[in-house]
Amino acid sequence: MKYFYIYLGIISIISIIVCLYDKWAAKNRPLKRTRETTLLLLSALGGSVAMLITMLLIRHKTKHPKFMIGIPLIIVVQLVIAFFLFFYK
Repeated sequence: MKYFYIYLGIISIISIIVCLYDKWAAKNRPLKRTRETTLLLLSALGGSVAMLITMLLIRHKTKHPKFMIGIPLIIVVQLVIAFFLFFYK
């Protein structure tokens, strides 16, 4: 379980960095943006809470339904999976 928490910490930090970079690139380097699929993949791999909080704090992609519905949906799916893994070993 210890390694799982380490993994979540690392993927969350990566998600925050990539989100911050994409926000910066949107203003400074529009041709070097991060793909939306990459942002969603990082969320699906465990960085969803960090990604959502970061997007809300820096107001990045908050007008895109793909992110404002998709990431909370990913969080719900992850919570359901965690519930079943925890209670139905």
